[in-house]
Parts: sequence; structure tokens; C-alpha cells
Amino acid sequence: MVMRKNYSSGAHRKAGQPPGTPLFIGRRIMQEVKLSYIRYNENLYEEKENTSPEECAALCKSTDVVWINVEGIHDTETIEKIGELFSLHSLTIEDIVNTMQRPKFEDFNSYLFIVLKMLSYSDVNAGMKPEQVSVILGENFVITFQEKPGDVFDTVRECIRECRGRIRRTGADYLAYALIDAVVDSYFLILETIGDQIEQVEDRVILNRESDTISKIHRFKRAMLFMRRTVWPLREEIALLEKSGSDLVSEPTTPFFRNLYDHTIQVIDTVETYRDLISGMHDTYLSSVNNRMNEVMKILTILASIFIPLTFITGIYGMNFRYMPELYWKWGYFAALGLMLVIAVAMLIHFKKKKWI
Repeated sequence: MVMRKNYSSGAHRKAGQPPGTPLFIGRRIMQEVKLSYIRYNENLYEEKENTSPEECAALCKSTDVVWINVEGIHDTETIEKIGELFSLHSLTIEDIVNTMQRPKFEDFNSYLFIVLKMLSYSDVNAGMKPEQVSVILGENFVITFQEKPGDVFDTVRECIRECRGRIRRTGADYLAYALIDAVVDSYFLILETIGDQIEQVEDRVILNRESDTISKIHRFKRAMLFMRRTVWPLREEIALLEKSGSDLVSEPTTPFFRNLYDHTIQVIDTVETYRDLISGMHDTYLSSVNNRMNEVMKILTILASIFIPLTFITGIYGMNFRYMPELYWKWGYFAALGLMLVIAVAMLIHFKKKKWI
């Protein structure tokens, strides 16, 4: 189950470095950094891939909204160059290349810095796969930094390309909202998938058919714990963004961030509900295993109780004393068998009346 990254190759090198030192911590996924941009206003749309930091910086001098997407953050020189062109603080650069960052929000007056986790999930065996996304909101531009190609922003791109909704008529602050909202919406899709899989496992818990059910329950518990750690700080982050009072967030866009805050609350509530459900499934599974074990022990105990007096009788007549009157009785063998049969039937009737069987 992939929910953790191996940071040992970079984390030990960070010790002792001064604050603001850009040091990539994470797993290198792609060979080279790729930049692309989308430039638009209500009447203009322009999109280009494989561009340069200098070209992107030149575009931001216009009044059009520019969305710059950076795929790959392992090349610290390229990230530093972008930071220099857009006057980003050294601490911001440090946080961008450190994929261990907790979701956070910081106001640097000239720009807003937002860190969040983009999650992907297919099934409980593959697990939750996180990716850090850093968002820079400037006066008329938004820069997103991703660890690898592929994201949840396709709906935002389609809205810009097809001029749907209000995104082409608004500023960069609404674009930043749309990108964060796309990430939060992806959480709902993940939770919906997990919910369907939990229902399937719940049926197996009740039927108790599969031996790996308990391991799946533990994987679900880890997935929910990971989502909880991801969404809880995101709630605080959006609340700070909404109440920041920054000039970069216009008054018409503030209600959208408030609505986004409500969405994060819904995600948290769903996560907590699933955690309680999974804990209940865990207890139910253990109870069903214990009940089944108790049923087996009850049957064995009943059989042992029936055979104890029968063993006593056979033990009596298995002794090698010379003078035992029943040994020379013609019907002694059949009488002993009959007595054992009567005792066994009487005990079964007694157990039945007691509702032990």
C-alpha cells in the first residue's frame, strides 16, 4: 500500500542547512522539468507547452490572467530561476522542493503561497498515492508546481478553453480557487470509491468467507488516517485564505472560498464517518471470529461431556480384577452398551432443554 514516500535520500542532507536552502526531498519521477502556460481573458485564449521561465515571466507583465504549470520539482536550479523571475521568497522555494510539506498557507504580500496534497486512489491494495501541489497566487498569475505529469485540473482547463462559467471573466484569484476546488472535489470521488469498497468488505465481514478480510480492513484504516492528516490542515489553510484580507483575493471571490471551506468540512465528516464504520467492521469481524470459535468449542465441549460418563463405564469394565460379576453375565455386554446409549441420549435431551445445542 503506497502512502509513504522514501525521503531518506534527501532528509539527512537537509540537517544543518540554513533556512531557505532549496534542497529537493522526495523521489525523482521525471527526467526534466516541463513548463506550460495558459493565458486568457474574456476574449483571448492562448496555450503553450514546453516553454521557458523567461517567456512565462514576460507574459505576466500584461493584464491577462496567466496560469503557469510546472511539472517536476527535482531540478532546484530551474525552480530557483522561476523564484528569481517572480520574486519568490527563499523559504517559498525551499517549501516547494520539499515534498514532505504539510498543507499550509502563507501571505507574502506580493503573492500568496498555498501547499496542498493531490491524492490518487484505485483500490485498497494499491493504496493512497499522494502528490504535493504548490500554488502561487500573484496579481494576475497563478503558478502551480507538481511532482509529475497528470493531475485533476483537466476540468479547469476545459472551462478555460471552452469559455464556460465565469473563469474567463474573473481574475487570477478565481483561477486559484478553481484549482484548489478541483483537488477537494477529487477527494469526494476517492471517498465515493472507498465507500463502495467498504460496502463490499462489509458483506464479507458478515459472511466471514475470506481470510484476508482483516488485512483489507487495516488498509482502509490506514487510508482514512492518511486522508484525515491531509484534509484537516487543508481546512485550516482555506479558512486562513478566506480571512486573510489580502488584496490578491477580490471581494466577489471570497464567497467561493467560503463554499470551498464547507466542502472541506464535508470531506472531513465523511472521513470520520468511514473511520467509525471501519472500526465497527473491525470489531464485527473479531466478534464473528470469536463467535465461530465459541461455536466450535461448544460442540467439542458437548461431545467431551457425553463421552466422559461413557469413558468412565468402559474404564470400570476395563479393569483386570478377577471377581467382577458382570463379566460372566450373558447379557452384560449388551447391557453396558445400552446403559451408555441411554446416558448419551439423556444428556443430549438435557442439553437441548437448556438450549445449549
